[in-house]
Amino acid sequence: MSHTVIFYIFSALSVLGAIMVVSSRNPVSSAVSLVLTLFSTAVLFVLLHAHFIAAIQILIYAGAIMVLFLFTVMFLNIRESEFRFDSMNIPKRTTFLLLFVAATGFLASKLFLSSPIRFPKLEDPGNFGTVADVGRSLFIDYLLAFELASVLVVVAMVGVLVIAKGRES
Repeated sequence: MSHTVIFYIFSALSVLGAIMVVSSRNPVSSAVSLVLTLFSTAVLFVLLHAHFIAAIQILIYAGAIMVLFLFTVMFLNIRESEFRFDSMNIPKRTTFLLLFVAATGFLASKLFLSSPIRFPKLEDPGNFGTVADVGRSLFIDYLLAFELASVLVVVAMVGVLVIAKGRES
C-alpha cells in the first residue's frame, strides 16, 4: 500500500476521532475516541520516519495520560444521568455535524483541487524524530513549556482530589 493512501486513511481516522471526542457526551466514549486520534497521529509520525515520537505518542499519551483521564472520570463517580442529554436533540445535533463535515470537506477539496501548488517529494529530514533531537529540542528550546506542562498536570491532579473530597463530605 502506498504511503499516500496510508496517510489519507489515518488522517481521516484522526479527524473522525477528534470529532467524536468533542461531540460525545459520555466521557468514557470521548476518551476512547481520543485514543483513536492519538493512535492515528502516531501512524502519521511513523510515515514521517519519526519512530521515537510515534512510540512516545502511544506510550505516554495513549497509555499513561488516558489511564489518568479514565481514572479521574471513574474517581469522580459521574452518574449516567449527569452526562445524559435530551434524545430530541440527537437528530438536530447529528444533522448539524453531518452538514459541518460535508461543508468542510467540500471547501477543503475545492481549495485542494484549485490550488496551482503541487507538493514536491519530501527529502529525508535527517535527525527529525530521533531521541537525541527530541531531547535537545525538549530540554533546550522548550524547557519552560515542558516544566509548565508538568506543573499543570500536578495542579489538575490536586484539583481532582479536592473535588472528590468535596463530594465525599
